[in-house]
Amino acid sequence: MRYYSIDEIKNWERFYRANFINCLTGFKPVSLVGTVSKEGVPNLSVVSSIVHLGADPALIGYINRPLAAAPDTIQNIRDTGHYTVNHISDAFFTNAHQCSAKYAPEVNEFEAVGLESQFEEGIPAPFVLESPVKYHLKLVEIVPITHNQTFFVIGALQAVFLSESLVETDGFIHLENAGSMLSLGLDGYANAAMVQRLPYAKP
Repeated sequence: MRYYSIDEIKNWERFYRANFINCLTGFKPVSLVGTVSKEGVPNLSVVSSIVHLGADPALIGYINRPLAAAPDTIQNIRDTGHYTVNHISDAFFTNAHQCSAKYAPEVNEFEAVGLESQFEEGIPAPFVLESPVKYHLKLVEIVPITHNQTFFVIGALQAVFLSESLVETDGFIHLENAGSMLSLGLDGYANAAMVQRLPYAKP
C-alpha cells in the first residue's frame, strides 16, 4: 500500500487531483437538478453530492460549486425558491453528463443535451421526463461554505414521482430496479446492485 501525503497531492495536475480526491469518498448518487430562471429558461446541472438530512421534516441537501464554476443553478433556486432532483439512469446518462458543460444562461439545457422537460401542475421547476425517480424541493436555506466558496443548498421535500412497484411494504425503495445510477470521480458512471438488506441493529 502506497502512502500519499497531502503535500504531494497538492502538487498534482488539477484534473488528476480532482479525480483522485473525488473517488476517495466512494460511489455516490448522481442526479440532474432542474431549475428555471426568472426569465423562464430551463436549466440542468449534474450533481453527485446529494445527501439526506432528515425524514421529519423531510430535508435534502447538496453542495453547489463556487459561483464562478456553476452560477446558474443556485441563482435560479434563489430567484424562484424551487428545484427538482432527477435520478440519472443508464437510458440517458450520456445526455445527462453533457449537462456538466458550461452553457450560457440563455440556453435551454434540456434542448441542448437532448432531454425532455416535464412540468407538473403547481410546481414551477422542470423535471426530466426520462428520469425514473424524481422529486420537487422547496428552498429552505443556502449555507455558504467560506473555506472553498461552495454552498450547501438545503431543500424541503414537496413531492415525489416514481413507480409504486419500486416501493416495499416498509417504504424501502429498490432504486436498482429503477436503473438509478451512481457516479465515481468526475466522469465515471456505474450501475447499482443490491447485495442484501440487514435487520435493524440492536445492542
